[in-house]
Amino acid sequence: MRCRSLAAGIALGFLAFATVRADTTIATIRVDGLVDTPYDVPVDVSLEGVTALPPERLALFRVDGGRAEAVPMQVNGSPRRMTWLAGPGDGGPAPAHYELRETAGGHSFEALDRNRADGLLTIALGSQPLLGYQYGFMPAPPGVDPAFGRSGFIHPLYSPQGRVLTRIQPPDHYHHYGIWDPWTHLEYDGADYDLWNLGDKKGTVRFERFVSETSGPVYGEFTAEQQHVANTADGPTVIMDELQTIRVYRPEGDYYLFDMTIDIGAATDKPVTLLEYRYGGFGWRATEEWDKHNSEVLTSEGRDRRDADNTTGRWFYVQGAIGDGYAGAVVMSYPDNFNHPEPMRIWPVPDEDRGDVFASFSPTKNRDWHIEPGRRYVRVYRFLVYDGHMTAPGAESAWQNFAHKPGVTIEAPRQE
Repeated sequence: MRCRSLAAGIALGFLAFATVRADTTIATIRVDGLVDTPYDVPVDVSLEGVTALPPERLALFRVDGGRAEAVPMQVNGSPRRMTWLAGPGDGGPAPAHYELRETAGGHSFEALDRNRADGLLTIALGSQPLLGYQYGFMPAPPGVDPAFGRSGFIHPLYSPQGRVLTRIQPPDHYHHYGIWDPWTHLEYDGADYDLWNLGDKKGTVRFERFVSETSGPVYGEFTAEQQHVANTADGPTVIMDELQTIRVYRPEGDYYLFDMTIDIGAATDKPVTLLEYRYGGFGWRATEEWDKHNSEVLTSEGRDRRDADNTTGRWFYVQGAIGDGYAGAVVMSYPDNFNHPEPMRIWPVPDEDRGDVFASFSPTKNRDWHIEPGRRYVRVYRFLVYDGHMTAPGAESAWQNFAHKPGVTIEAPRQE
């Protein structure tokens, strides 16, 4: 599943410069602790005290023996951090070595762009869209109760070859919206609410505003504020606010990574209790092309669609036939997430059913979660989206490098 030719020949957008002629080595960088994997691993390091040069005057090279290969890197934030993708071959007992150099200009890498149109923010590399976030209100289908409309969800999610892996507003569950994060059974101010089953008209989740947006040659990112709204006796009341950050990393041939960080907190001076229930929180309603005959599920504990529901895991993947190909995604839970390894809600397949696919981590499936005012609660998920077939060892290696951050050491830095 490895190829570096996807972006070749695409017109240039935002540029990160990698030099043809390296003038000065500013610092050498060592990366160790990576598990051997066929997939790239995002790594980053602070540039404070290393260099104050602007990004257009910097280039990063992977050094292997006598060869130096330019790699995309991105500098963002304050204090500044440099992010890049450590590649296959960097794992194992020997550390990988990189050089940060000052450059006079040269080779360039295309950026992941963000485009907005008709209420949809799309992150793309050149002409290939990767992920869409629906910030505009999506009304219910014609003839369906208007209560089923909402905003603030991911759809479409594309494989690198353009196969759509998500579905919204299916007739069996009009309230299903691609990849989304409402809560089903919660208590606020002495009353119970349901923000998942929109037809019950007890509440919803809605997009409020974009907090930040970033583009670059390593990742495209946005942070959206979303409001969890309960229909109380006093009218619609925002009871929790959420900052959802989506970071999409540069594709490498037939796969790419994206991270979803969900930061929630109480929006009033009253606590919210997310009550134990069989589903709630993050969910993925998969493409309508998948059924029990042409798709498969596997969890980190070796469970499939016959027995995955009501178990816990570090990761799961869903994959299947789409059009004339095969595609899927691994979904990984970070160890610091509430109730990790997380309970999963994965639809089983009764004999009489078609076998549509719904899969999720549901952290309140077996316990309550108390959201206290004045505190923030963060969950992080990583998706590995691919064309082709996944294996259990491949998914496990990706999770290991997600769960255990590699060591990054800067040697012999030169102060600018």
